[in-house]
Amino acid sequence: MTATATDQRAYNFSAGPAVLPVSVLEEVRDEMLCLPGARCSLLEMSHRDKEFISILHDAENSIRALMDISDDYAVLFLQGGAALQFSMIPANLLRGFGKSAAYIQTGTWGKKAIAEAKKEGKVDVVYDAAGSNFNHVPGPSDYSVADDAAYLYYCNNETIQGVQFQTEPVCPAGVPLICDASSDFLHRQVDINKYGLMYACAQKNAGPAGVTVVIIRRDLLERGSDSLPGYLNYKNHAEADSEWNTPPTFAIWVLGKVAKWLRDDVGGLAAMEAINRAKAKTLYDAIDQSNGFYTGHAKPDCRSLMNATFTLPNDELQSAFLSEAAEHNLVSLKGHRSVGGIRASIYNAMPVEGVQALADFMTQFATKNA
Repeated sequence: MTATATDQRAYNFSAGPAVLPVSVLEEVRDEMLCLPGARCSLLEMSHRDKEFISILHDAENSIRALMDISDDYAVLFLQGGAALQFSMIPANLLRGFGKSAAYIQTGTWGKKAIAEAKKEGKVDVVYDAAGSNFNHVPGPSDYSVADDAAYLYYCNNETIQGVQFQTEPVCPAGVPLICDASSDFLHRQVDINKYGLMYACAQKNAGPAGVTVVIIRRDLLERGSDSLPGYLNYKNHAEADSEWNTPPTFAIWVLGKVAKWLRDDVGGLAAMEAINRAKAKTLYDAIDQSNGFYTGHAKPDCRSLMNATFTLPNDELQSAFLSEAAEHNLVSLKGHRSVGGIRASIYNAMPVEGVQALADFMTQFATKNA
């Protein structure tokens, strides 16, 4: 019997672009040549056609429904990834504001955001975990934010270090809370009303590369100066219904399908969180029960549900681990150079079976090599 494409798929633990639901990939495959009723592929369709406008609005409405987002917020579909948001946020919310912006630095992506923000105005790094190689996030008493700060910015989940906030940082009333949710977007229910702006490049946990979701409270749209380059002004995108320029049509289409998968197949974000917690427990139990063979990078109370990072006793064993894991159809597990070791990204679409297969392999490998 000839193996199907599905049979050939390994368990992919890539940090991003990352695993997508198989059912979504199958839908995309089946509709790629000709979108039902459109007489052409989505890839060939004008972003002004009514069929795509419907896709755009369906994606927005699905995200609004999943996250219970009111009309007090605009939901934008932009390009440029998190890297552009590092600049757009201070350009719109800090430039010319006359106050400093507060930043919490808990990993690589927060560090990059701070470097870009400093080009736009005064930045106050209210907490910096660099001294511990970013193995934790702060508690509420570890930092303070000025009552008149332009905003408080943090990255909820640092993919490289594998640390994650369990709750939102403490933020003074009247100070907009800004969140980079790129690697854990839609992994659990959040109260969006606590935020001034939340954004996520989709390719880590919610879709393919190419689209960045920005959820921004509408009153903050007025902070952006008309002197900004057009694409950098959030207000332009909100007024143009995410069509100020040609949007990333394919990525929005797939993101909408992922949102519907979360709603219809998974049962919503509360159900997704329960699954994610169970998957993470399986993996962290394998680390904790290895008698020290595996050492987790993140402190236990800051461990990420999305990216588990750990090391082995030496580089030789790490190389053997990666090689043997690939033979077991467990791929893309090498950690980032700044942390080393292993990084297993267990995003929403990673099936329970994949995490269990990795945990079983880890136990067997440790027993054989301890």
